[in-house]
Amino acid sequence: MTSLLDLRVADLLDAVAAREPAPGGGAVAALAAALAAGLVSMANRFSGAGAERVEELRAAAGALADADAAAYDGYLRAARSARVSGDQAAARAALAAATDVPLTVLDVAVEVAGLAAAVAADGNHRLRGDATAAVLMASGAAEIAAVLVRENVGADDSRAVLAAARATEVRALAESVTRQGLA
Repeated sequence: MTSLLDLRVADLLDAVAAREPAPGGGAVAALAAALAAGLVSMANRFSGAGAERVEELRAAAGALADADAAAYDGYLRAARSARVSGDQAAARAALAAATDVPLTVLDVAVEVAGLAAAVAADGNHRLRGDATAAVLMASGAAEIAAVLVRENVGADDSRAVLAAARATEVRALAESVTRQGLA
């Protein structure tokens, strides 16, 4: 399978819009986190700040886009097989793996949002809009990831509860940064 990162933008948009189960929300969340990290990296470079950590996060988020598509595909295959065989263990294991990816996307997005907020506050003021855009994109990625975790494991599962709380914290950060930029 071709990496989502190797597709032209138009082809990526077509792949997301296709009548296929993947790439879906998890891959899109990962790509949004990667784009947010790219904005932070760019803003850091104009500010003379280092970009090593945010570049690591950008690479990790990009890889998670492909990982999400693969994990979801694995889950679908396991679920189909379980319907025939009656063995639900493989389907449960595949669902757990498919849940781990958005949890990791959430971790990356939370960290990117924090770095972006710092750049918005202390970086080159001419790039405050880009840094704020990065906070908002990372917040969106975090919220998408939290929703996907909830959909996979149910709202009462501790992973879903924690994911929702973390996404809420990032949303509050994004709102705070946005208000500061508008003041």
